[in-house]
Amino acid sequence: MTSTTTEPDGADDADATPGTPRRRRWRRIRRIGYWTAGVLIGGPLIAFWIAYLVLDVRSPQEVLAGLDKTVVLNYSDGSPLLKVIPADGDRMFVPYAQVPSKLRDAIIATEDPTFWDNQGFDPTGIGRAFLTGVGGGSGITQQYIKKSTGDDDATIGRKFAELVLATKITQEQSKEQIFESYVNIISFGRGTFGPGAAMNAYFGKKLDDSMTWSEAAFLAGMIQSPSVHDPAASGDAHAARRWQYVHDKLVARGYVKSDEKMIYPGGEVQPPSETRAGRVTYDEFHIKQQVLAELEQDGFPLSRLQQGNMTVETTLDRKAQEAAKKALQDRLKGEPKEFRGAVVAVDPKTGAVRAYQGGDQGVRDYASTPHAAGSAFYPFTLAAALRNGFGLDQPIPSPEKQEFLGEDFQYPAVCGPVCSPGTAMRAQADGPFIFLAKKLGPDALSDAARRAGIPETVDGVPTMREKDGFLIGAGIAIGRYPLRPLDMAGAYATFAADGVRTTPHLVAKVRDESGAVVWEHTDTTSAAFDDDGTSRRIAQDVTAALGTSLPDGRPAALRFGAAEHGISPDNQDAWAVGYTPQLATAVWIGSDDDRLLKDATGAKLTGDVVPGDIWRAFMSAALDGQPFRPLGGGERKVLAPPPEIRPRR
Repeated sequence: MTSTTTEPDGADDADATPGTPRRRRWRRIRRIGYWTAGVLIGGPLIAFWIAYLVLDVRSPQEVLAGLDKTVVLNYSDGSPLLKVIPADGDRMFVPYAQVPSKLRDAIIATEDPTFWDNQGFDPTGIGRAFLTGVGGGSGITQQYIKKSTGDDDATIGRKFAELVLATKITQEQSKEQIFESYVNIISFGRGTFGPGAAMNAYFGKKLDDSMTWSEAAFLAGMIQSPSVHDPAASGDAHAARRWQYVHDKLVARGYVKSDEKMIYPGGEVQPPSETRAGRVTYDEFHIKQQVLAELEQDGFPLSRLQQGNMTVETTLDRKAQEAAKKALQDRLKGEPKEFRGAVVAVDPKTGAVRAYQGGDQGVRDYASTPHAAGSAFYPFTLAAALRNGFGLDQPIPSPEKQEFLGEDFQYPAVCGPVCSPGTAMRAQADGPFIFLAKKLGPDALSDAARRAGIPETVDGVPTMREKDGFLIGAGIAIGRYPLRPLDMAGAYATFAADGVRTTPHLVAKVRDESGAVVWEHTDTTSAAFDDDGTSRRIAQDVTAALGTSLPDGRPAALRFGAAEHGISPDNQDAWAVGYTPQLATAVWIGSDDDRLLKDATGAKLTGDVVPGDIWRAFMSAALDGQPFRPLGGGERKVLAPPPEIRPRR
């Protein structure tokens, strides 16, 4: 008989009953497992939810509004003049609809092929960051978030924030909005941000639908590492490989057919020296500074222009601007190296500055730097005399020696002991105008010049005054007080407009990024000398005294002038200032310091030689093709100098 040993009934149940050690142990294990699972799964979900509520997605408008963008200055016809570049590079905002479809496709094919369908993040990149703690590629949405937040740290924390914000931005904004912001804040190299600046920097073209697939592939290839992929940095061989990579992506993803002809556009890429963002010549720099100063006074400081991505339409005429530069450069070739020059031309009817050349020798702007006006001031003396009852043909004394306000003046009696103001102007005589200054008093001369358009102050400093800012000295009789070419052109424009004064200005309109006009210059005109009839009579008489003609026979008015060096008979500044009904132009020639000047022939500098040649060359070129118009309404016969009188300067 075999005996067996059995456990008492209920032994297993006893181990499993509540309260036993084994049951309590398994309960603790399950509890720990639940908590662990909760922490591993629920923790990130809770953190994600909290971060989703706390972290905020900046809208495209907010991101772009916080960036300084490029301000474009255009000529009056809308063609580009120059750009004002932010310190961190050329940033021209381009709306989504204006980004060529080829470029959009090339960027998406290269940077984020699932952009249109994904939830804003790259799971592979996020996973790699969690595993390695660094790096991990990211799509367009994540790149936009990284750029907009300025957080470039390759950490798990940053990747987590990207994940949250990428999810949130995808839910709150359209893909088009995200792409628009992304493409406008990324760098394409060469100091450019956005596709518009990049297209100009690399190909010298405007961004539009004429863009080729080859150009699109090139620009898309720059985004990853522009400082490396630029052919100017790494050579065409490297850049061509990068271009081929983008080309292959376009083909593989169906944007371009495999048999569609595409060629690496290396031959079209301009060297950086020709496309450097913000690169301006000295004469362009002067225009930029003058325009920005004017806009500042009109309530549009540079910061406002940059934040609003605004475009400035200047009054400058491309043809006239180029003519001024050419006339100045051509004539100064071969002259002494210390010669400096400026040309300013103004539309007499509106005050619009059509040409502004402040010189290209350095940052000093000679067009807005005051220089002694010399005998180019005499038309204002004549205007004062006409306003106070003197006649253009009225004989007046012309003594060789005169005393005025304690200073002695001695000039040869070029037109005899008695000479009319009109004849004296034509003969370039000084004596009659010193007599008029003495007879009228210095205040009358200053007042006439101001009425014509010479401002009371320049940069807070009174004009036509002694250093104390109040007294007017004897120097006003011979134009010793310095005046700017810009103001001289504007004041002579009053005579050209039959006595109607305007204000010279270089800005016509300001447009926002949509092209809408947000500010426009309003022309203001007024009779310069008392009532309209008096102003017209004075202006026409001054015009008659200055009458001449251009080489093509066009009626014009012109005054040469020179300012003496100290008390010597030699000159330090020379002028040619004159006008037609369409254009009033001031030309100044001098140097950086006060010194006597002689031209290339060894003769002392005078207004009728170097400045006169520049004035005629510019006016002939700028007015070419425009109709001939009579001066002064044709109501006053132009005076001619007597045969025996030879102009002295």
